[in-house]
Amino acid sequence: MIKNKPISILVVDDDPSHRFMLRTMIEDWGWLVEETDDGSSAVEAVYKKPFDAILMDVRMTRMDGMTALGKIHNYNPAIPIVIMTAFSSIDAAVEAIKSGAHDYLTKPLNFERLKSTFINALNHKNTMGKSNSKQEPILRTAIIGGSPPIKELLEMISHVAPSEATVLITGESGTGKELIARAVHENSKRQQAPFITVNCAALVENLLESELFGHEKGSFTGADRRREGKFFQADNGTLFLDEIGEMSPAMQAKLLRVLQENEIQRVGGQETIKINVRVVTATNRTLEDEVRAGTFREDLFYRLNVVTLAVPSLRERQEDIPVLAEHFLNKYSQKNNRQVAGITPQCMDLMIRYPWPGNVRELENAVERGIILMRGDYLDEKDLPFSMLRWAEKQLPGTETTDTQPSTLEAAEKEVILKTLEECGGNKSEAARRLNITRKTLLSKLNKYQDK
Repeated sequence: MIKNKPISILVVDDDPSHRFMLRTMIEDWGWLVEETDDGSSAVEAVYKKPFDAILMDVRMTRMDGMTALGKIHNYNPAIPIVIMTAFSSIDAAVEAIKSGAHDYLTKPLNFERLKSTFINALNHKNTMGKSNSKQEPILRTAIIGGSPPIKELLEMISHVAPSEATVLITGESGTGKELIARAVHENSKRQQAPFITVNCAALVENLLESELFGHEKGSFTGADRRREGKFFQADNGTLFLDEIGEMSPAMQAKLLRVLQENEIQRVGGQETIKINVRVVTATNRTLEDEVRAGTFREDLFYRLNVVTLAVPSLRERQEDIPVLAEHFLNKYSQKNNRQVAGITPQCMDLMIRYPWPGNVRELENAVERGIILMRGDYLDEKDLPFSMLRWAEKQLPGTETTDTQPSTLEAAEKEVILKTLEECGGNKSEAARRLNITRKTLLSKLNKYQDK
């Protein structure tokens, strides 16, 4: 057949009885089926995981098949999409073919014809893949976007993930480094084993040691029983150490030993435990500078930095802002049970122009906040955070240039941070939460502003 693994089909239809019939028939062929009841949910599903093909109705509520077809084809033109239509909608089906659909079938469906259509589509896809050496890698990933920097990153992941190399993920706060780590795990030979995460900045040194390696009963005050650490829990899987640059020199030495020997000892214990763990780390710091400054071990740096994956900032992938904004719009409108018609052009224009110092995480928060506070049918400029509106005002032609106007990214970031702190009444913890950075990072930036 076309693939050794089962073929996966996404069925999109707002008629539950018709979906059930299609699922039953397709599963009888030994294929895998997922289903959604509208175009919007179909787009979301495609963003989250790859499908071999899609079967989609034209007329549905919320988002029709034509709109969904355009979004999916724009995101990944390699996915074959078969359109279902009634006889009265033949013109729409022909238009769908022009818009990128592989084929269309009229209702009621002939299931032999449906299967042969799928097989032709998948064979065509397979042939195109062999003839096009630059075809995008098909990965299991929740990463959203099709900009050149993201395509390049996905290409790197497709090569790195199957290996056993340690991976260092670099990038600004809020760029989605944990998503990248998950993509490495989910496309590796360890994908069926645990993916365990640890934030190295969230725990003081003695607690981090216990968190990573476990402890024996009575090893310290409050240790009333033996506890296994994250390395043990991640055995045969992947351990993701976020904010590795925050780790103390003493903990760095202990981590280096584990990576060299592939064994751990619980705190307070004597037993040596062999482990088989792939370690993926992430940082928003420049570790080379930390090595030169003597705050990060050079030998550990080279042990962790076998392969580096650099995650682009949102400023470097502006083309992805519309699709990310729509993704968060769908996510939070459903979560908050709000009927949202879309995003106004003015709002989208501001989103594309804004420098996003907090990156994707800041965009997500802005959309979620807007959905909660919006009063109209569309997400508009006025629904965005005040700091964004202030920034936009200062970009208007004729606006008097002052020392506080953000002429550089650093100045824009400073203005957003100080304005957020003002909105929070000086509460640094709340400001850090809104900005999606750690309190330690916020304090570091505030100290830097004072020094200047």
